[in-house]
Amino acid sequence: MRTRPNYVAGLAAFVWLLIIGVPLYALVNTAVQPQTSYTDGGPVSIPSHLTLDNFATVIDSGFLHYIWNTIFVAAFTVAIVLLLGIPISYAVVRGRGWLTRGVFRLFLVGLAIPSQAVVIPLFLIINRLNLYDSLWGIILPTAAFALPVTVLVLSGGMRDIGTELYEAMALDGANPARVLRDLVIPMSRPSIATACVFTALQAWNGFLFPLIMTQSEDDKLVTLGLYNFVSQYGANVPALLAAVLMSAVPILVVYLFARRALVAGLMGAGGK
Repeated sequence: MRTRPNYVAGLAAFVWLLIIGVPLYALVNTAVQPQTSYTDGGPVSIPSHLTLDNFATVIDSGFLHYIWNTIFVAAFTVAIVLLLGIPISYAVVRGRGWLTRGVFRLFLVGLAIPSQAVVIPLFLIINRLNLYDSLWGIILPTAAFALPVTVLVLSGGMRDIGTELYEAMALDGANPARVLRDLVIPMSRPSIATACVFTALQAWNGFLFPLIMTQSEDDKLVTLGLYNFVSQYGANVPALLAAVLMSAVPILVVYLFARRALVAGLMGAGGK
């Protein structure tokens, strides 16, 4: 069957490519030019002189330590969210009592609470737990705010698993833990990947909690480390954009590995 070309969709895709591609080109173009000449010709001009000194400046400033801190925060935030979110979502989907319905509604309420509204009570709790100025003081509140979305995504994916599969596992003598391990988790991989990427992005780009819960250089994350290239009298723009590029590489790798499952999860194909 011969299909007709969709020119409108092609034009829209080209415009969208320009919207994404031009700023990305300007970002890379500025990051590989010397600070003394990066403004010559404008941000989208062909560079006359390329250099990697900006990346060396970023590495010498200790920025790799901030990237490592951010990887640590993102990894443990994802681990905590999945460790709690998967069994909670399983209980919400398979539970029939008022308690499970109440718990699910409680998590839905959590979606409506902005982090800025509760930052002072959170600061007092973290301080009381002696976690202030530590990476765990960032991980715990970030995981708490990612958990409602995770439960919503995972429960949606688990509802797509057919009841006949649960009944087959029950006839096979499987207990709830085995059903969760052998049926629910394998069938919910797209939803789990979606939750992983969303939580990792939230932890990676987090700014409020790292700003409020830490103050020392050893516990800085990349979002705060970028300010090292901005001073009272100016900014080292090429080095700043080189740092932005370096900070984007780890999360881009996560996206590339989870891309297929992420798209399937966003399309609601979990469990099918």
